[in-house]
Amino acid sequence: MTGRLAAWAAGAAAVLVLAGCAADRPKPTPLESYTPKISARQVWSVRLGKLDFPLVPAVGDGHIVVADSAGSVSALAADTGAELWRAGAGSALSAGVGSDGRFASVVTRRNEVVTFDGGREIWRRRVPSSVVTPPFVAGERVFVLGVDRAVHAFDALDGRRLWTLQRPGDALTLAMPGVLAAFHNTLLVGQGSQLAGVDPLRGTVTWSVPLASPRGTNEVERLADLVGPPARYGARFCARAFQSAVGCADAERGAQLWTRPSGGIQPVGGDAERVYGADAVDRISAWRADNGDVVWSSERMLNRGLSGPLAMGPLVVFGDFEGYVHFLDATTGVPQLRLPTDGSQVIGAPQVAGHTLLVLTRGGGLFAFRQN
Repeated sequence: MTGRLAAWAAGAAAVLVLAGCAADRPKPTPLESYTPKISARQVWSVRLGKLDFPLVPAVGDGHIVVADSAGSVSALAADTGAELWRAGAGSALSAGVGSDGRFASVVTRRNEVVTFDGGREIWRRRVPSSVVTPPFVAGERVFVLGVDRAVHAFDALDGRRLWTLQRPGDALTLAMPGVLAAFHNTLLVGQGSQLAGVDPLRGTVTWSVPLASPRGTNEVERLADLVGPPARYGARFCARAFQSAVGCADAERGAQLWTRPSGGIQPVGGDAERVYGADAVDRISAWRADNGDVVWSSERMLNRGLSGPLAMGPLVVFGDFEGYVHFLDATTGVPQLRLPTDGSQVIGAPQVAGHTLLVLTRGGGLFAFRQN
C-alpha cells in the first residue's frame, strides 16, 4: 500500500469507527442533584472560530497559544485572556497548535507545517501524509507526527528538515491525536500500541515498550494506537491505547510499568497517585499510578460524551457533551462542583495555566475558571 493510500485508509477507518460510536450511543445519563463542596467562578472567556478537532491549548509561562479550524492562531494572557498576538495559517487546519513559548506551529489540511515566531510566519514546509497530532516544539526544533506514524524533525528557525523516522506498521492507523512529547533529552512517540523513545538529534529509536496488546479479527479491530496527549508525572508517562487498554511506562528506563484492559477513545490524565480516564460508555475509572489497580469506578455520567480528564490535586476534572465542567473528588469520584460553558461539547482535555483552568468547546469557546 502506498503512503498516500495508507494515509487515506487510516482516515477512512478512523472515521468509520468514530461515526459508528456516535450513531449507536445510548441516551446520556441525566445529571444528578448534588451539593457543591467547593466554589469556583468563570474569570474570562474568548470566542475562537469553530473547532473540528480536539484542540489542547499550548500552555507557556503566563500565556497560552490556541488555534481554530479555519487557521487562526493566537496567543493570550492566561490571567486575563487578553490577546498578545494573532496570525493566520492561510488555510484550514488538521491539527492543533504546539509551542515552546516563542515558536508556534500548526499543520494545515494541505499537509503544510506552518511556524510562527511571535505571531510572524517564518516558514512553511509540506509533509507527505496528513497530520492530526499537534506539532511538538522544543529545543529550537519542530517535531511532526503523521497519521502514517512517520516523525519529521525541522529546524524551528528556518524550517530545514533535519530527519525523518519512518516506522513499519499496520496498513491502517488512527486519525486521532497521537503521543508526541519529551522526557529530558528523549522524544517520546506513539508508534501504534508502542511508546518509543527517540533520539531527537538523529531520529533513531533508543527503546520501545508496548502499552497494549492489539487483538481482533481484522485491521480495524486491531487498531490500538496510543491517544494523546499522554499523562506525565516525573518519568512516568501514561496513555490510552484506542479501545484497548490504559498503560504506563517509565521513560527513564524505557520500561513498561503496567497495562490494563480498558475501552475508550479519550486520553487519560494523572498525577503521583492515580491515573484517570473514561471508557467507551463514559464509565470513569481511577487506577493506582504505581501498579494499575483500580481505586474507584463511577457510572454517574454514562454516555455523556466525556472529555479527557485533568488531575488537579484533590480534584479530577472532566467536560461533557453539553459543555458542563465536572469537578470530582479525586479519591472517590464524588461530584464536588459543576459549571456551565456555552452548551457545546467540551473537546480535548482541560488544561491548567498557573491557577487558571482552561476549557475549550466545539463551539469555539475558550473558558477560564479559578477556584475561590
